[in-house]
Amino acid sequence: MTAPHATTPAAKLVADRVRDLSHRKTQAEIASEAGFANPNMMNFLKTGKNKIPLDRVPSLAKALEVDPAYLMRLALDQAVGTTAAKAITEIFGTPATENERAWLDEIRDASQNSDPRLTSRSRTALRGIFGK
Repeated sequence: MTAPHATTPAAKLVADRVRDLSHRKTQAEIASEAGFANPNMMNFLKTGKNKIPLDRVPSLAKALEVDPAYLMRLALDQAVGTTAAKAITEIFGTPATENERAWLDEIRDASQNSDPRLTSRSRTALRGIFGK
C-alpha cells in the first residue's frame, strides 16, 4: 500500500505525538481512546497511508493531547487539499486553537477592546516576537 499522505503536516503531527506519548500510552491505547476499533489505524495515520477521518478529530485530538482546532486544520487540509481547505476556512473562518484564542483575548485586553487595525508597524512588531 502506498502512503499518499506521508508528507502532510497531519501525518507528521500524529507520528510525533505517538512518539512523544509513548512513555505513557501505547499506540493501541491511543487508537482505542480515539475510537478506532483497529489499533493499526494509528500506523496508517502516522505513515500517511490514510487520512485523518474528520469525524474522529475531536477524540483523536484528545487521545493525542493536542488542540482539536489545530488538528482539524491539518486534517481538513489533508482531507480536501490546500485550495479547498482555504475556501472552506474563508467561508466558515479558521478554527482557532486555545493558544490563539488566548492571544486574541490579550490583544482585546491590551487595546481596551478598541478593535485595532493590523498596521504595518503592528505586523512588524508581532513578527519580531517570532523572529520573522
